[in-house]
Amino acid sequence: MNNNIHQFSTANWRKQLRINDRRTKITITLFVLIYLSVGLLIDLYIHAGPVRTMTGEVVKPPLGLIFHALITLQITPYATIIMGIVAIISILITFSLHDKLILLGTEYKQITDSATSMEEKQLYNVVEEMKTAAGLRYMPKVYLIDADYMNAFASGYSEKSALIAITKGLVNKLNRSELQAVIAHELSHIKHHDIKLTLMASVLSNIMLIAIDILFYSVIFGRDRDSDNRLATIIIILRFVLPILTVLLMLYLSRTREYMADAGAVELTRDNTPLADALLKISGDHQQHAATYGNQYLQTPHEDVRRAAYIFDPVQAGIEPMKSVASLFSTHPSIKDRLKALGFKYNVS
Repeated sequence: MNNNIHQFSTANWRKQLRINDRRTKITITLFVLIYLSVGLLIDLYIHAGPVRTMTGEVVKPPLGLIFHALITLQITPYATIIMGIVAIISILITFSLHDKLILLGTEYKQITDSATSMEEKQLYNVVEEMKTAAGLRYMPKVYLIDADYMNAFASGYSEKSALIAITKGLVNKLNRSELQAVIAHELSHIKHHDIKLTLMASVLSNIMLIAIDILFYSVIFGRDRDSDNRLATIIIILRFVLPILTVLLMLYLSRTREYMADAGAVELTRDNTPLADALLKISGDHQQHAATYGNQYLQTPHEDVRRAAYIFDPVQAGIEPMKSVASLFSTHPSIKDRLKALGFKYNVS
């Protein structure tokens, strides 16, 4: 075994748990503020149209004046209030329906200890073995996704609510030791408390983008053509900037946690080779079947919600499962960098 891998002491591990918990709170707060800002923008757009003065003159009130009236409640900011309520409801729904949300659009089957097929039994047994090795108190729910591409992810808002989802392609194409390494990687995400961070950021960002889309199309196709052009320009710019900012945030949140999960997998399996082999197989398989898998990802709804949680970002293989400018960015470190962190010097194109 090559010892040139990331090592985390108990003190550093516990420190990282606190960091992840703090980042989750910051992320939730940030998205609530963005929701409120979008709501305020909607209110500005609604009230930016021309008004008739007492003298009968038609004028457009300054945006600054409207903004002041909204934040001082001289004008009731209905859209801001609604967006605030949407943010709170989104958070509550994410916590209560996290498993359904993260699996939305996929064809999946929950695997239990009463599984009958050899494939399902092996998957459940491997998760159970690695769960014991990781020292987790609760057995995560195990789901098998009916998909040919090789991928896996963990999700949930706590260790007790956690789930692990594996595609059939990954189960069929990895040997047992490689499957153990992938499961150990996902269990490490659960152990490190970063599943809640990724879940909240992914779901909240996607709901927020839906809201800005609605606002964007109301500007483009809205019947009120006399609305303030400056405000319309800001909304149009936000329509293209917010998705990029969202992915950059996910990129920032994801890269450190992927390195940590890789290191956690090596610690649990006591060998860095199976995970390195699994990463190479997953990456190579995506590159070999890029066109086929690209269609499968594209035809599976809500892939953008799962993207940051996957062990492998399809974008790194030239696959763009999301139809947006944001798909140009990868939320994961490159396979080459991950292999280097594991102590390998393979050249990965």
